[in-house]
Amino acid sequence: MLKTLLALLSGVIFGLGLIIAGMANPAKVLAFLDVTGTWDPSLALVMAGAIAVAAPAFLWARRRERSLLGEPLQIPAAGRVDRRLLAGSALFGIGWGIAGICPGPAWVLAGAEMQRVWPFLLAMLAGMALYEIIMRRRRTCR
Repeated sequence: MLKTLLALLSGVIFGLGLIIAGMANPAKVLAFLDVTGTWDPSLALVMAGAIAVAAPAFLWARRRERSLLGEPLQIPAAGRVDRRLLAGSALFGIGWGIAGICPGPAWVLAGAEMQRVWPFLLAMLAGMALYEIIMRRRRTCR
């Protein structure tokens, strides 16, 4: 029960942070991405702040095998840059640039009943399902 409550609290804090920082505002995100037009650099400060908070936490977590709640930590090992990573990054960036929305803020916007987010969420979920189908077929063909 404690783990569930802490997960809920973490999600609420994350969502509030997205709203306060403006990351859940597609117009602000698109203004950040418009480096040749009316560029809004404020989200770069948000990202720098997030990195400043997360970096020490990741360094600390790397030296541990379990979380503070006793769960095993699963920190990915640094891998090489390959075609799959580049293709996935490009698709993510294209979707972000078209919609001004990325997955975390999309759920915040859905909770705020923003109607415009539903096509994005449905496309995102369909893409995730398609990826799972493709990966499952690749594993069975080997």
